[in-house]
Amino acid sequence: MDTVFITLIAVVAVALIFDYINGFHDAANAIATVVSTGVLPMRTAILMAATMNLIGAFMGLKVADTVAKMVDPHLVSQVMVVAGVTGAIVWNLITWWFGIPSSSSHALMGGIIGAAVTKAGTHAVQVGNLEKTLMGLFISPLAGFVIGFIAMIAITWAVRGMRPKTVNKAFRWLQMASAGFMALSHGQADAQKTMGIITMALIAYGSVDKAVGTPPTWVVASCALAMGLGTAAGGVRIIKTMGSKIIDLKPIHGFAAETAAAITLLTAAQLGAPVSTTHVISSSIMGVGASQRVSAVRWGVTTRIFYAWVLTIPISAVVGSLCYLALSAVLGP
Repeated sequence: MDTVFITLIAVVAVALIFDYINGFHDAANAIATVVSTGVLPMRTAILMAATMNLIGAFMGLKVADTVAKMVDPHLVSQVMVVAGVTGAIVWNLITWWFGIPSSSSHALMGGIIGAAVTKAGTHAVQVGNLEKTLMGLFISPLAGFVIGFIAMIAITWAVRGMRPKTVNKAFRWLQMASAGFMALSHGQADAQKTMGIITMALIAYGSVDKAVGTPPTWVVASCALAMGLGTAAGGVRIIKTMGSKIIDLKPIHGFAAETAAAITLLTAAQLGAPVSTTHVISSSIMGVGASQRVSAVRWGVTTRIFYAWVLTIPISAVVGSLCYLALSAVLGP
């Protein structure tokens, strides 16, 4: 069996491991609010999120196309891809261990860019797709905050004449629907990134046309399954941070935050922009809290999250670069 093919298998395996880790690392994105408000028990919520993640992963391929073409197809190698994904995995595991809701998307983009630049210089990066990616990653949290802020004000005004007990009961049911909506959009947004990475490696191998760059069916199915299984494994540490340490949530708040985040994610996916589900749901929760009163948000916790957001791309890029130097010394470029 030829070395290039063996390396391709390694790339696919590492990418699917990343997808699995992404699932349990980002499980909190979909279900933190529904768990913290007591609407669903932890295990039920995780299983619901895993199912909806699996379904969402089959909804469109525009994000996968953007990621697959982020690096010049003529300069991609399997070693570069596996090094970049390894950089992302390392940072994801560190932030998961400390319960910090960092971005798997930022980690993946940073790792791949670090490995690509180390291999072939800055001209290896496709500027157009990189700009789309960076704009999506940085604009989407602001959109989540604004939509969450407006949604919470609108909902509060709509229920102003109702008894608190009636509102709480109604939104417990509505929040189950919004959590499912959020999990569906998370599956669509995040699984496609791994599809794009595997497709990038297949283009380098020559089994996928450079001009088309569409993920084969087996790539779509395997990424969907890996993310669903990862979500089923859960992410209790981050769920606690997202669901209880940013603001004190009630079902009405959870519904507003999840709905705002899901709308933002689905819109970005339709535009083909890879965004961070962690950033979007975190900022949506902050927007919901700030609509009540600024002091409702625990800004000390959000500052810690913000530092992780800022550091993720550069740290993942450095780790991806170091992984490339180590692997290329053994396997070649």
